[in-house]
Amino acid sequence: MLIIYVDADACPVKNETFRVAIRHNLQVYLVSNGRLNMVVDKNVHKIQVTSDPDAADNWIEEHIETGDIVVTADILLADRCLKKDASAISPTGLIFNNNNIGIAKSMRNLRAHLRETGVASSYNATFSKQDRSHFLRTLEEIIQLIKRQS
Repeated sequence: MLIIYVDADACPVKNETFRVAIRHNLQVYLVSNGRLNMVVDKNVHKIQVTSDPDAADNWIEEHIETGDIVVTADILLADRCLKKDASAISPTGLIFNNNNIGIAKSMRNLRAHLRETGVASSYNATFSKQDRSHFLRTLEEIIQLIKRQS
């Protein structure tokens, strides 16, 4: 059965994920280092891991299986999940796949290097209504595709 895992600490699309999952009667695991103060549906499970920076990623990787979906902005976690034949989607609706993950990892490393050397500052684009809408469409499309393939 398809399960959705959410790298939940800074995820801006938790509620959107719930809505889609409830419509399809899917289980959702919100995995975070901190306590999540939110009311959730019976199909939504809150998992609090240790404060180790990689604890949530490690928990998700240990539990995700072929055909599941991870929602994450963490490119390295997306890569780990792709290697387990799971799907990976960013909160902005970007689908990570074997064709684009290498470039995404390279760009991540380049941005980190530019920040470390002072050439560029940290900058996170604001999360827009269009990002939220794109995420919803993409998550729905991925779920439909996985269901057709099952």
